[in-house]
Parts: sequence; structure tokens; C-alpha cells
Amino acid sequence: MAMGGMGNMNKIMKQAQKMQADMAKVQEELGNDRVDGSAGGGMVTVTATGQGDVVAVRVDPQIFEEADVEMLEDLILAAVNDALRRSKQLAEEKMGRITGGLGSMGLF
Repeated sequence: MAMGGMGNMNKIMKQAQKMQADMAKVQEELGNDRVDGSAGGGMVTVTATGQGDVVAVRVDPQIFEEADVEMLEDLILAAVNDALRRSKQLAEEKMGRITGGLGSMGLF
């Protein structure tokens, strides 16, 4: 019976090592993945990585004719939050494939 236990333990360890390697690969992919969040009908767009890093902010110059500073700040904040929400969803989706639906396992 002890031999069967060791075989199971080795199998579990190999599965854990594979899951860890798969998760590292997905983490790397998420660093390269991009998602956009927007606000104001696309007047402000924010791009984030799948790891939740904001990498770009685009503001349509026309907004300066239509909005004051406070409105622009609100639109930027809304676009950032949208991009981060999408980034988190992407990470949870990709990690869920590996973790069996356990989500991003503390990625954010």
C-alpha cells in the first residue's frame, strides 16, 4: 500500500509542476495581451495589459472643445476602470482554463 501512495504522490507532484509551468506561460502571455477600455463614446481610450498594467491613454483632441477639465478627468477614470475590469476578466478566463475555474488565483 505504501508503494501505491508514493505513485499517487509522484503523479500529483508532476501535475502540480505542469500546472505551475502552464500558469507561468499564461502570466507571460497576459503581459503581452492588450485590452482597451473606453469612455465618452470612445473619446477616451485606455489600453492595459492582461496583467493590469496601463500602457496607453488616448484622448480624442475634439474633447477639448466639448469638455472641461473635470469632465475629462471623469472620462479618463471611467476608461481606466473599464480597461482594468477587462484585463481582470481576461486573466480570470485564461487562468481558469488551467486552474479549473479557480480564477486568477490572486493575480490582481
